[in-house]
Amino acid sequence: MPEIIIIGAGVIGTSIAYHLGKCGCRDVLVLEKDCIGSGSTERCPGGIRQQFATEINIGLSMESVRFFEHFAEETGHPADFRQHGYLMLATSEDELDTFRRNVNRQREAGLKVDLISPREVMELVPGLAVADVLGATYCPTDGYADPYSVVSGFAAAARKLGVKIREEIEVTGIEFSGDRVAGVLTNRGRLEAPVVVVAAGPYAGIVGRMAGLAIPVRPSRRHLFITGPLADHPGASAIARGTLPMVVDFHNGFWFRREGQCLVFGMRNPDEPEGLAATVDWDFFADSLAPVACHRLPCLSDLGIMRGQAGLHADTPDCMAIMGEAPGIPGLYLACGFSGHGFMHSPAVGRIIADVILGRRVSPDMTPVSLERFRRRVEIKESAFI
Repeated sequence: MPEIIIIGAGVIGTSIAYHLGKCGCRDVLVLEKDCIGSGSTERCPGGIRQQFATEINIGLSMESVRFFEHFAEETGHPADFRQHGYLMLATSEDELDTFRRNVNRQREAGLKVDLISPREVMELVPGLAVADVLGATYCPTDGYADPYSVVSGFAAAARKLGVKIREEIEVTGIEFSGDRVAGVLTNRGRLEAPVVVVAAGPYAGIVGRMAGLAIPVRPSRRHLFITGPLADHPGASAIARGTLPMVVDFHNGFWFRREGQCLVFGMRNPDEPEGLAATVDWDFFADSLAPVACHRLPCLSDLGIMRGQAGLHADTPDCMAIMGEAPGIPGLYLACGFSGHGFMHSPAVGRIIADVILGRRVSPDMTPVSLERFRRRVEIKESAFI
């Protein structure tokens, strides 16, 4: 009988498993209804940034970046972490004021980040249209990693520490003994455990209802598209050379970065309905994303699209995670609702949830990300949400 069952073998679930194993826990079982990393993890763009508005998210990011910098040493597997920076563009005075406040908060936390001019933006990203850009923030230690490498590394390292991961096992219910968690029901039978962790990404709300718990996670679709090779088009030659930061147009959420000799880019759809559909909406691409993309980076109009894919965000009302023990349900722990930040925060989240389960002193203060915050008026919101 396992002591701890983790529901979900994405980057959050496998990071928690790894950190528990590192703390000496051997009776840990991770259950995945499909394959390791096959949910939101494999379809995310891999961005890792520290430029947030809230103290807790800045801290989670800074700790995670330090981990990613030594990922191979920690896990024995590469993460392909490329610290090419994040460049976030402001196109209104309100956004620029927000950036100034955020930079002050980030610097107070010890982050090296700069507020730069449109001219400096052009120097960083040749060919970028900046006529409507009023300023930007740039952090050179931000970047991106390969999601498959990261989740595979966490999973392999966890297994080496004695953790068991079972794929194609779907949790269908949560069992109790009195008010305490006693285990889970699955499509392969019943499994007993005094501790259950919900790391089910966009399915966290569904799993929560199995325990009679309302978890305010809104699943919705996000897209990314990959261009043909930059070298095939003379107009894109300037951005094909050297390093290129992850660029984010804060107003509309359009972003792009380089992937090998291609570009990968995407944008949020503010009208995307809640749901679990993960098919590509080519009408959204043609009608909404393409015009914005070609405005910000004109050379994109000359590049063909090799592939499009869609994945799922798991957003909360305040765009902040839900972490910690479920109120009133001893033995049930939550690590969900990361609002698109789960991949980049996964190292810190794994360490924190392991500490909470093991009864260790937890830092930082988890109050801003507890489920109980939704019982009162939410005081803090993550405004640096893309």
